[in-house]
Amino acid sequence: MALSGASNDYQRKRQHGESARVEFVELFFDLVFVFAVTQLSHFLLKHLSVAGALEGLLMLVAVWWVWNYTAWVTNWLDPRKAPVRGMLFALMLAGLMLSTSIPEAFEGRGLQFALAYVVMQVGRTLFVIWALKNHNRDNYLNFVRIGLWLTLSGVFWISGGLAEPENRFALWAVALLIELVSPALGFWTPWHGASSTTGWNIEGGHMAERSALFIIIALGESILVSGVTFAELELNWVNLAAFLTTFFASVAMWLVYFNVGQELAHHKIASASDTGQIARVAYTYIPVILVAGIIVVAVSDELVLAHPLGHAEPALIWTAIGGSALYLAGNLLFKFYVVGRAPLSHIIGIAILAAMVPFASHMSPLAIGAATTVVMVLVAVLELRGQPARHHAH
Repeated sequence: MALSGASNDYQRKRQHGESARVEFVELFFDLVFVFAVTQLSHFLLKHLSVAGALEGLLMLVAVWWVWNYTAWVTNWLDPRKAPVRGMLFALMLAGLMLSTSIPEAFEGRGLQFALAYVVMQVGRTLFVIWALKNHNRDNYLNFVRIGLWLTLSGVFWISGGLAEPENRFALWAVALLIELVSPALGFWTPWHGASSTTGWNIEGGHMAERSALFIIIALGESILVSGVTFAELELNWVNLAAFLTTFFASVAMWLVYFNVGQELAHHKIASASDTGQIARVAYTYIPVILVAGIIVVAVSDELVLAHPLGHAEPALIWTAIGGSALYLAGNLLFKFYVVGRAPLSHIIGIAILAAMVPFASHMSPLAIGAATTVVMVLVAVLELRGQPARHHAH
């Protein structure tokens, strides 16, 4: 790559014992992804089928992946420096192009989605290669490896965008698989070998906070959906009960992630010797399960608010119960990786949700929404009751 490299050093200056702060421009960058998550929940709401769920999942993982890569980059590069800010602004524009194409990505806007995604992934990587070439040899070589992998996946992204809609999913699935597998392989290439996670010298506290902020984005979107839907409804006791159910579900989901797990994970990664290994699992692969659960629950919230009474349709049952179980499963994996054991409260919650399935078709949407909310609150309470014992053990 014929890049001379930056003469100035744009890396973050790290102080021992201090966590790098999340800069305001990073939060500004995140606003694009609030829109992306909203688009994804609307897509799923309009395509309540197995095919729609798979297409929505593929786009969610792509959106998460492009955001996550950027979070890693701003862990190393200083967003207060003008060129780094310029890169983030350019990514925001491409991210808006990506987000606006989501509703029709598997119809007439496939090429727009693919081009926006590839421009973000490859363009950001080229910028980092330029920024690090003269200042951090190991990380520079790592991003050369990453660039080669992203170029390979980019061929499949663009091919999928050009292909007929019925062939698009398969090509994009290959592209995404390439990108998901590459970190586990250390971005191995025949020319540069593989990198080691010990060389991915990240600032753990910053990475933990960035990942938590994306969870906040997803939870905020679910509250936004509930608020907008409720605002258009007639004000009566049934609709108010449905609205309160969705609100308390969001609060309980916040408690399940933030009250115990996020804090423990923050301490673990901040004090770890191999922060790259922890970040690759706990903050790269696992959070997308949490976000998927939140989006699916947001869809069920909208269905409950739209038709709170009568018998529940299968779509409502699977989004309400399945989404709640998915969120708890993601938290269980996250905490199991961080603490080393699965929280009993989460296992109990998933078991209760599974036991609900045979009876759900005889329940109203409001009753299902209330039941799943009670389960989420129960999990949060059980975990909180066990929290002092855990802290004492630490």
